[in-house]
Amino acid sequence: MSTESSPRPHTELPQGRELVLKVIPMPADTNGNGDIFGGWVMAQVDLAGAVLPARYVKGRMATVAVNQFIFKQPVRVGDILSFYSHVTRVGNTSITVQVEVFAERFSAQGQYVKVTEASLTYVAIDHEGRPRPIPREGLPAGMA
Repeated sequence: MSTESSPRPHTELPQGRELVLKVIPMPADTNGNGDIFGGWVMAQVDLAGAVLPARYVKGRMATVAVNQFIFKQPVRVGDILSFYSHVTRVGNTSITVQVEVFAERFSAQGQYVKVTEASLTYVAIDHEGRPRPIPREGLPAGMA
């Protein structure tokens, strides 16, 4: 799953973003080309994206939109994936987050390549699955 021709290693990870998940993909997660299946990466991004909204929703929530999803480089078996997230918008019932995924290649540890970025929206729901207001206390600065 690649849209760029050659990876550009970075030595710096994003500032002002929180590390919300680290995972190593295994051989069972590959597609027919031997790279990690894009659907597996999407599932991990959805899990990582839900971490920050869960702090503010204080209850059940559901993914309601994948606003953007870009595969920049392939993910390989054994890569150490780091998922960074930050809240970009808080509405009355929904929260949108940006997730960036960096691969630390097993053979080149200490160098990072951005492999995926995505924007997802989650909605707070009640016990019957209907949207409910997000509590305003404790929201990130400028979003309350």
